[in-house]
Amino acid sequence: MLKVFGRSHGSTKSLNALDELAEIQDAMSAVTYIMNDNIDEAETHLSKGSSPFHQLGKGVCIFIRATLGFEQEVMREASTILSNTENAAYESQRRAHRNPNAYNSPIYPPGTEYAVTLAEAQLMSAIVGVLNESLTEAVKSFYKLRKAYLTLEGVMDAEKKFLQTRSTSSLGSTTSGEASRPLSRTSGKSTGSPVPKPPGTNDGEEVKEKQLAAETNKKSAKDNDDEDDFDFVDADEDRQVETPIEYMGHLDLPADKGASVNMDNTKKDVHIKSSSAPDLPSKDTQPATTVPNVVNDFDELTLTDTIKESKDISVYGDHPIDTFIISGSNFCFGILLLIISLVPPAFATLLKIVGFKGDRERGIQMLWQATKFHNIHGAMAGLVIFGYYNGITGFCDIIPQSGEGSYPKERCRLLLAEMRNRYPKSHLWLLEEARSFAEEKQLEKAVDFMAKAGETPLKQLEALGWFERSLNTMYLHEYEETATSFLKCITLNNWSHGLYYYICAASYVELYRRNKDTDPDAAGVYKTKAVQYFEKVAPNTGKKRFMARQLPFDVFVNRKMSKWNDRAKEWSCDMIDAIGVSPIEEMIYFWNGYKRMRNEHLDQSLANLAWSESASNPHWAKESLDEKAILAVLRAAVIRSKGDSQTAKDILQKEIISVDRQLFKGHNLDSWTAPIARYEMAACIWKEADANGTPEQHPEMLEECKKWLVEVSGWESYDLDARIGMKVTAAKGTLRRYGVDC
Repeated sequence: MLKVFGRSHGSTKSLNALDELAEIQDAMSAVTYIMNDNIDEAETHLSKGSSPFHQLGKGVCIFIRATLGFEQEVMREASTILSNTENAAYESQRRAHRNPNAYNSPIYPPGTEYAVTLAEAQLMSAIVGVLNESLTEAVKSFYKLRKAYLTLEGVMDAEKKFLQTRSTSSLGSTTSGEASRPLSRTSGKSTGSPVPKPPGTNDGEEVKEKQLAAETNKKSAKDNDDEDDFDFVDADEDRQVETPIEYMGHLDLPADKGASVNMDNTKKDVHIKSSSAPDLPSKDTQPATTVPNVVNDFDELTLTDTIKESKDISVYGDHPIDTFIISGSNFCFGILLLIISLVPPAFATLLKIVGFKGDRERGIQMLWQATKFHNIHGAMAGLVIFGYYNGITGFCDIIPQSGEGSYPKERCRLLLAEMRNRYPKSHLWLLEEARSFAEEKQLEKAVDFMAKAGETPLKQLEALGWFERSLNTMYLHEYEETATSFLKCITLNNWSHGLYYYICAASYVELYRRNKDTDPDAAGVYKTKAVQYFEKVAPNTGKKRFMARQLPFDVFVNRKMSKWNDRAKEWSCDMIDAIGVSPIEEMIYFWNGYKRMRNEHLDQSLANLAWSESASNPHWAKESLDEKAILAVLRAAVIRSKGDSQTAKDILQKEIISVDRQLFKGHNLDSWTAPIARYEMAACIWKEADANGTPEQHPEMLEECKKWLVEVSGWESYDLDARIGMKVTAAKGTLRRYGVDC
């Protein structure tokens, strides 16, 4: 699965079961520091070990730094560390198959813990690679996603086989003694289904290699350096067990209040702590393999009565190594399925490399399962869940308001309380709490909450907190605070300075317009500041790349300024006076701020938009079609957010959709208005269907919604198309849930 050049970066000796357990315990204890914003301390303790688990912990540390800050030098370091982790895990898994003293699980074949470590490193490496500036690295990353998927699929097969064995046992097909006894390798029996094995492994059984993703580009796969995949053993053809449709794939955990979980074969509690691991405050550190008293449990898994009545995890394997595998595979497979399900149409070609489709609902279910573990897998699964609901779902419009697929507000609230209790020092959860306030349209509370949270020693997290705070002040129309906050972001990271300066300048444009007729002196000050920050935009864009292309917002803001400068020359006026429809409202739209606004905030947005048509603007009569279309799209979006979908549709139909789309194209024109008007039509129709009973009661409206989405997804390239494409992808997933084939 992975070519290894030179010697392994991890330990060179085979570990016996006790050594392996100690290494996992030590590494899992050290990474607890990560979730208390103390990555430096975690790295210090992890550096004392050389096992693949320690290297994975180091990889998690650098991965969090990389994905919070998007700094290229950190991403390069992350790629190196994660590559070393892959090599070490590969070598350890290969040796585990030949080591008679290795840990032997009742569920999984030997070495599965290293397979999960390898898959987790591949997954993190792939995410970092996609965020890298290089297109080549991004393509390699999609191949890694495929390999991680295949590895995790093997782990899941082992669990299915184990559940089959237990179910059959409970029905009397086997003796009670055989059903629950962990089988040694010397017995020639195993309850585990095969997982990926290193090349050259031979356990005396006949195997055949799976044909890997034959529908993908075979030549590219062959040329890729990392394509020596593990052999995959086909599942027995006579296996007919399927996991229930409600759950689809991993082991459920008990949620009994006060339940105690025994983690070793002698039924004694194992606390994840070793002589080299740090002593943490008891509230901050939870045993890495302890299953929490989950109050927000759910019943996706339907098994036989015997399994349903079980009161602890020992039914599935009560050893810390099994728990590491279960929590890790739930987390990795969950995030993998979720990521692929959200890839926008613009990256459809890259999806062919992966060779499988995402599954949003299944991915989310598996992440919820992972949150039940008091370890790094559970914590990171929680972060992904909140990132999805407070970020991705909050960014999209065509999602259910209730029922399946909707935002589980109460469940997320309970999970957040649990995570705050586990990691009381972490700003990660404070940030998520602030985001939840914004999601509930309590923008003032969100800003105040983050202001009182204080600083975190993790620089990347501090920057992310300020960015969220900056967006919320923008939605509140507090423009001086918006400018101040984005300037603070510039001091904390080096990612999107051009965009930040642009938003600062756009904030002062709005203040200039407010005061132009009533306070000329104040207006002059704001105009000067706007010019000052606009002049800093161009020198601070174009330096970063995403998949070898300029950042979409960099392209957008540079084109806008070029358009305004051309108009200023044509109209013989200052550039500030040549600016068209409110640029701050454009930014609010592209960050979907209208979804987080209450009616009073939306009314202020309408007032900002109305300025363009007012007597204060001497240039409206000579505005171009594309500029008037910007006003129409933004006004319709605000009105839709206020609940008047019919009026919004009328505006879109009259001002944009009825006009020849070719008229919106041309040098420096805002061509994005035409496709986005179609998306807004779909959003309006969905809002009507979702507001009048349940969506499935309006099949004709869902079909009409689909029609507009299909038109948008087939549109040629336009500004920020990947951003809108993510909304379209989420929308199609919603319609499929209601039986509409997209």
